[in-house]
Amino acid sequence: MKEGLSLVLFLVLLTSVCDTINQLFLKSAINSLGVSLSANILKIIQFIFRLTRLPRVWIGFLFSVLSLCIWLIVLSQADLNFAFSVDSLHYVFIALVSQLILKEKVGFRRWLGTILIIIGIAVVSLS
Repeated sequence: MKEGLSLVLFLVLLTSVCDTINQLFLKSAINSLGVSLSANILKIIQFIFRLTRLPRVWIGFLFSVLSLCIWLIVLSQADLNFAFSVDSLHYVFIALVSQLILKEKVGFRRWLGTILIIIGIAVVSLS
């Protein structure tokens, strides 16, 4: 494998990990509030204000910005089609984190769908 390709693959993997950590922190922050939104604009504003006071939201944003910076480096080094296809690993990471850390149920059909998405993206990127 070429050195440049190895670096691009590593950076795409790192972007996927940062995105996954971002989503984990944001989901954790939302879950900690334990509220559901209503159509009342005042309650929505209060909800947003409460969210902005949670450190987990800001940590999530930090990982999002880090991911964006790494992604921009990836885009400067690789074709978008290739990079975005490799980034489909994000689906696997999210499913794993959802099941292992957030204790969400990820059933067989969801795993099968995730695998089929990745296969489909790989086939498209190789053509």
